[in-house]
Amino acid sequence: MKAELIRLGWPSERIHDLERLLDELVARKSDLVPAFEPLCDALTDAYFTDRYPGFDLDDPDWPALSKHVQTVSELAETVAARLTGGSPKKGQSPV
Repeated sequence: MKAELIRLGWPSERIHDLERLLDELVARKSDLVPAFEPLCDALTDAYFTDRYPGFDLDDPDWPALSKHVQTVSELAETVAARLTGGSPKKGQSPV
């Protein structure tokens, strides 16, 4: 997310709040917002339940988390290609 923000002119700052970073992407009209939004929601929930005991009443949805990891990898490749002037790997959509 930060790489995409920096590419769009965001002055880098020390922040790990996914929702704030998403808001910055929205403000800069990134076309990757629709891909990042569900990830931010899911990963924030996973982080919260892992970080704060007592909120982990349900088992983690490992298949969903695995899919999120794949989506994050695809987004990272898309942003890397944008930064280097290339394009995503053949057969891979820009998310």
